[in-house]
Amino acid sequence: MEIVAHVRSSAGTHDASVSTAGTAQAVAIPVRRGAPGAAVDGGELLMLALATCYCNDLYREGARLGIPIDAVEVEARADFEGAGLAATNVRYRARVASPAPAADVAALLEHTDAVAEVHNTLRAGAGVVRLEWDGIDGDGEAMPSSAGG
Repeated sequence: MEIVAHVRSSAGTHDASVSTAGTAQAVAIPVRRGAPGAAVDGGELLMLALATCYCNDLYREGARLGIPIDAVEVEARADFEGAGLAATNVRYRARVASPAPAADVAALLEHTDAVAEVHNTLRAGAGVVRLEWDGIDGDGEAMPSSAGG
């Protein structure tokens, strides 16, 4: 299954979308005031990805293991010391409201930590490769209007 994120930004607009296995949906990200780009930066979105992944995976794994969940709260944090520097001190915490015994919830939290895909991607130090995009004109010519990924 391929997951794709796409951003198209120009003066006063910032459109973002994601797709999983070809099913796309828009993601609302506000425009930065007084400057081009998004009002939310990549580091913030990375922490949101960690928190969202763990939240969704808790519900998935809870259902799989028969542990009912009423609510989930996840907070992810990292330190970014300067432009171009990788995040350090990445950490998160979570709590689950459930009628299940506390020991079962603790086991769910531990198990989900081991299977959370975004967490495991960061822990593995996944490589990132920049590809050329056919049709991009670096001479200031307008880009095609389609936002295909």
